[in-house]
Amino acid sequence: MLASLFVTPAYAQTGQGGAGDFLIGILPFVAVFAIIWFLILRPQQKKLKEHRAMVAAVRRGDVVVTGGGLIGKVHRVIDDHECIVELCEGVRVRLLKATLSDVRSKTEPVAAEIGDPGDKPDKSDKSDRPDKPKDKQPRPHP
Repeated sequence: MLASLFVTPAYAQTGQGGAGDFLIGILPFVAVFAIIWFLILRPQQKKLKEHRAMVAAVRRGDVVVTGGGLIGKVHRVIDDHECIVELCEGVRVRLLKATLSDVRSKTEPVAAEIGDPGDKPDKSDKSDRPDKPKDKQPRPHP
C-alpha cells in the first residue's frame, strides 16, 4: 500500500520504449563535443599544420628561435629532421627541426653551396650598379 502512493497509475501505464529519452539524454554530450572541437581541437590542429610547414621550409641563412629560447642562424640543413644552427661566431649546434619554435627572418633561396663554381657573381652583369666615371676630377672648394 505504501508503494502504491509513490507510483502513479498513469506513469505505470506508459508504453514508450524510451528512444526519445535516449536522444534527449545524448544531445548535451554532442553539443559539448562540438563546442570543444571548434574552440580547442580545430585551432590546435591548424597551428600544428602551420608549424610543420614552417619547419619544412627552413633553409640556410634563416634566423630561428629554438624551443629553449636560443636565437641562431641556420648554417646547414642536414635532412628533413635535422639542421645545424650557428648560435654565435664559431659555435654551431646540431638540433632537430621539430624543436624550432619560430623563424624570425627568411632568406632568399640559396643558388648553390659554398665552393661551387656558380657561387661567384657574374662580372659581366653590371646593370644594377651605376657606372663610375673613369676620370675623377677633384671638386673645387668654395
